[in-house]
Amino acid sequence: MLYAPQMILIGSAGQNAGKTTLAKALIKTWKSFPPGSPAHAPIVALKITSVAQQGALCPRGGTGCGACVSITQDFVLEEEQGTSPNKDTAQLLKAGADRVFWLRSLYGSMAAAYTHFLDQIPPKGLIICESNSLREVVLPGCFIMLMNTAGTAVKPTAARVLPLADLVIQNKGLPEDLNSVISRIQVIRDDTRGIQVHLRGE
Repeated sequence: MLYAPQMILIGSAGQNAGKTTLAKALIKTWKSFPPGSPAHAPIVALKITSVAQQGALCPRGGTGCGACVSITQDFVLEEEQGTSPNKDTAQLLKAGADRVFWLRSLYGSMAAAYTHFLDQIPPKGLIICESNSLREVVLPGCFIMLMNTAGTAVKPTAARVLPLADLVIQNKGLPEDLNSVISRIQVIRDDTRGIQVHLRGE
């Protein structure tokens, strides 16, 4: 298990649960702290797509976005340049993240893929990540799980890590829950250890 005290990890039970909406709000919250304040730090956003095997079909059916079938190696890391504004990663960049990455990885290569990602970013930045499967190899400072309330089935990747969540949000339609969620998260900058993320009171 890799330790990532500088990470806020956002998972979800299914599609359209609000991961990117919450990630953008978190970015905007800590981006607003000026340099020199206790919470100021570079912000790096990461979106992860887990793939069962090389050349796998989309688990959602159809052709999907092409992420699964296009993987011909253990993992692919791409940095968002903001050229396609409708992409989730482009929205994270627009929200104020200093850098944004999309990581596509085979399940069995997730630890190596994440380590490669760390080599590309500042060592003492705040990481805001969207993923379920990363929790199986990384212990973040805070892991938030968003649950759908529309009766949709829980994804297998979510079911495996749901018991590990620090905070479970019964999604009743973000963004009205955003302020209450954000207020529970504390980001502390330590000049020696870098960023430390905690739930308040824990």
